[in-house]
Parts: sequence; structure tokens; C-alpha cells
Amino acid sequence: MNPKVRSLLGIARRAGKVCSGESQVEVFLKKQKGNLLVIAEDSPGANSKYCQWAKNINIPVLVEGTKEELGLSLGLSPRAIVLIMDRGFADAILKERGHTGC
Repeated sequence: MNPKVRSLLGIARRAGKVCSGESQVEVFLKKQKGNLLVIAEDSPGANSKYCQWAKNINIPVLVEGTKEELGLSLGLSPRAIVLIMDRGFADAILKERGHTGC
């Protein structure tokens, strides 16, 4: 995982602009809220389940890092999916990484 993306994810979490885990992410996707969906590369189940859903509601998707790396960047246990709720953080992550979705 790109170190800058890892850092931005951690800062976004500390700012309270991130939700993670399938149940939390589903709640916000059902409300069509969120600015960037980050899915772990080693999570094909989450990729197949959430990628099209996010595309349907015009939320960009970034497939980045492993579950372990996503969790560590947030200071949490391994995570398969993370939803960035803030446009500024989402734009900064996409700018740093480039858009490599599903």
C-alpha cells in the first residue's frame, strides 16, 4: 500500500471521517452517502458485493492494499472495506493513488 494513502486513511479516521467494516459501510451505502470506497485486494467477496453497488450510486472505488494493511492504517483490526465520508480526504487519496477501481 502506498505510504501516503496509508497516512491519509489514518488521518481521516482520527478526524472521524471514516467508517469501516461491512455492517457500517452497508448502512451508509443504503443512504447513498460516502465519497470513496476502499476495498482490500485480498477480499474478493467484498469486491464483488460492494463494487457495483458503489458504482451505481456514483461513489468511486479504490482497490488498495490487503485487509491487514487497511486495518493497520486505521489503527484497527484487519478490514476488508473502508468508506471515506469526507470529500477532501477522498480527493486527496484518489489524487495520490490514481483511480484504480474494480
